[in-house]
Amino acid sequence: MPALYLGHGAPPLLDDALWTAQLRAWADRLPLPTAILIVSAHWEAAPLSLSSTGAATPLVYDFGGFAPKYFQMTYPTPDASDLARLVASVLPDGQAVHQHRRRGLDHGAWVPLKVMYPLANIPVLQMSLPTSDPQQLIDLGSRLRPLRDQGVLVIGSGFLTHGLPYLRDWSTDATPPGWSVDFDLWAAEALGRGDVETLTAYRSKAPGLPYAHPTVEHLVPLFITLGLASAPDVAPETTIDGYFYGLAKRSIQVA
Repeated sequence: MPALYLGHGAPPLLDDALWTAQLRAWADRLPLPTAILIVSAHWEAAPLSLSSTGAATPLVYDFGGFAPKYFQMTYPTPDASDLARLVASVLPDGQAVHQHRRRGLDHGAWVPLKVMYPLANIPVLQMSLPTSDPQQLIDLGSRLRPLRDQGVLVIGSGFLTHGLPYLRDWSTDATPPGWSVDFDLWAAEALGRGDVETLTAYRSKAPGLPYAHPTVEHLVPLFITLGLASAPDVAPETTIDGYFYGLAKRSIQVA
């Protein structure tokens, strides 16, 4: 099973015909997962934590200012207890894992999954981001790699640029700001070379960083995905590119 890093988008993504078509086509090209483990930018917590394993766990509506219909959406996934046990089995002995029995899936998880797997018939767990350190996240991804052999789809969910405070045009087809384009093209070039070392040094090497990522939680799930790669120096496949609200929605798949 491949591993993914995707731009998850705010709930209005669900009304964007192009992007939803891209996500759905991507899912159709993948083998059908036995389960899904997703690491969202919107859950930063240490120690490492897992969401509720219960069936039809309520969603987290962690947003505001959108139409009421988005707060009424559901995504009633099956029980994920077996996945939780499988995740625990691949982590190092003594690794602290906190089970949040009441936490559901936040919009970084359920918005893209609602498009990709609309039947909600695949067990899903969300894992927290326990750190923003690139190497530690790559190491965590490498620990999760055996899940791929069990048919588990592991997804890092963020956004390749996320400078919301610096946007001036809030239309979905806005011309992307220079800092968004610069960061996106820099990342695309490094990804195209399979240059993980350069990507991990983004704080000193990436152009436009203070604007593209005033905080880094939407970028760093990328490193979990890179750690999941069977051959880390092999260039991943870019599956989606372009911009949404001027932000880079570049998404990748690693083999």
